[in-house]
Amino acid sequence: MVPSNAVILYDGVCGLCNRGVQFILKRDRADVFRFASLQSDFAKRVLARYGLTPDGLDTMYVVFQHGESYEQVLSRSDAALAVAQRLSGIWRVIGEIGRILPRFFRDLIYNRIARNRYRIFGKYDTCPLPTPEQSAKFLDP
Repeated sequence: MVPSNAVILYDGVCGLCNRGVQFILKRDRADVFRFASLQSDFAKRVLARYGLTPDGLDTMYVVFQHGESYEQVLSRSDAALAVAQRLSGIWRVIGEIGRILPRFFRDLIYNRIARNRYRIFGKYDTCPLPTPEQSAKFLDP
């Protein structure tokens, strides 16, 4: 496995979240991101360090500099924009432009989508397994 210090924690049974992971995998040309579902023990351990719990499953988190003394956790729209800024092409620009909007407004939109994501995008019974080519990027079994 190639080490990476940026980990995306996502709802593994959410159709939208899984599509987002596939989207990121295709556009992460710099090989920045690794992934773990919020349902995993890995995510629970990481979030516990910050007094957070994945129980609500209503947000994604991005952990930068994972395991380092200067580790940082972002959530909601901050996490989504930080990911976009590290992708290739137009997504980097979109991530930069998105920062212009105030966080409370961005999170309002994020929360509305999060509340309705299962109804609109569906829900899996279990977390889908990555392909063999992708498996090294996933930190939870």
